[in-house]
Amino acid sequence: MARIVVVSNRVALPSRDGGAQAGGLAVALRGFLKRGQGIWFGWSGRTVARGDETLHQVDHAGVTYITTDLSRSDYQEYYNGFANRMMWPILHYRLDLAEFSSRDLAGYIRVNELFADRLHQFLKPDDVIWVHDYHLLPLAKALRERGHQNKIGFFLHVPFPPPELLTALPKHERTILSLCHYDLVGFQTDGDADNFERYLTNECLMPRRGRRTFLAGTRTMRVGVFPVGVETAEFERLARRTVRLAFAREVVASLGDRRMIIGVDRLDYSKGIGLRVSAFDQFLADYPRWRGGVTYLQITPRSRSEIREYANMERRIDESVGRVNGRYGEAAWTPIRYVTRPYSRSTLAGLYRSAHAALVTPLRDGMNLVAKEYVAAQDAEDPGVLILSRFAGAAYEFQAALLVNPNDPEAVATAIDQALSMPLEERRARHRQMMTALAENDIKDWGSRFIEALTTPTGDTSWPWRVSA
Repeated sequence: MARIVVVSNRVALPSRDGGAQAGGLAVALRGFLKRGQGIWFGWSGRTVARGDETLHQVDHAGVTYITTDLSRSDYQEYYNGFANRMMWPILHYRLDLAEFSSRDLAGYIRVNELFADRLHQFLKPDDVIWVHDYHLLPLAKALRERGHQNKIGFFLHVPFPPPELLTALPKHERTILSLCHYDLVGFQTDGDADNFERYLTNECLMPRRGRRTFLAGTRTMRVGVFPVGVETAEFERLARRTVRLAFAREVVASLGDRRMIIGVDRLDYSKGIGLRVSAFDQFLADYPRWRGGVTYLQITPRSRSEIREYANMERRIDESVGRVNGRYGEAAWTPIRYVTRPYSRSTLAGLYRSAHAALVTPLRDGMNLVAKEYVAAQDAEDPGVLILSRFAGAAYEFQAALLVNPNDPEAVATAIDQALSMPLEERRARHRQMMTALAENDIKDWGSRFIEALTTPTGDTSWPWRVSA
């Protein structure tokens, strides 16, 4: 059996507890890699002086983890610079926030070349290579230049914008077009895949060889849709267990008889947290009967605090929360509880199960696994209601959620009232539909589906996937 080599910017190294706190995607990739004594390669998280970059290797439970250090200048230009100041905003439809620098682009290409050099040392001719996310678009090209003809697949975890936006990226041919050196390029949704196909057809004039198949020089490249899921049954069991633990019980007790709405997002402008706070403000203004009867818990761990825009965003959200609490709060009731510390996945599972509704309203998201975890965590006999942005990838599967435009505070406020007022039978019916979608796209099968499509000429790259008779 050929080895699977997973490549990503960061590597989810095994923890002392065996990975109990790891996210569902990390758990799925580890389980998948174990089958073939696979390798997971990426950045170590360490920055060092140029010339002092070293490789680190950890072997654990049948998986080999190999990481490389980055020089401080490489990290600044590749990660803080081009990846997060240019690629991230453009991929999330935010041209107004994109900052291009030729030096950062050079650093981005240089780190991809470094990754290729490191991989070159241990790759075997029959290894199957699976590259993840926007940090590593040019990696296949760098590997091909070093003589590697392996099957190489790529999966983009974030949205892919239409070509009209994408071509605003200076020198986009050096990054986006380099995806043509992969054998299979996978996306979260049909809309993302369609945007990539339009880019190839309209901007690059690339000839087609069939449905979602293109001729890239002498190589055939296919485009596929592989939406990421969660480990549905396991997460439901986790939520059922942790809701009974002391922390979740303490949070519920502190609410009294009030209902809880939950939001969980890392700090990022793509998540629309500021607009969400405004929508909750609108809700309290438009539906005064809920004042004192509902508490909105927003958990937002800080991220990228060294970047000016993120520090400013955190300050603005803090001020917005303060205004809402000052306007409506009482001595015995705080409308919004805003927490910036991280919680373990198991702790969040218990909170999800305790919440009467979840506000998942990103302005643009590749998938959004919080939405899926919230649904999986619910008690099927008395489920909460998911309020979901129609611009999240999860909306393609969760048509039974309350789909909203996050840019419209009045519409989100109406959805909050609808969620809190929804009859039990309607909540059960909506939850059943979403659980069916989760079960059909469980994370445990995701890796196998991608690798099968990559290694088999007739492998199915469509979604929903066809099931063999």
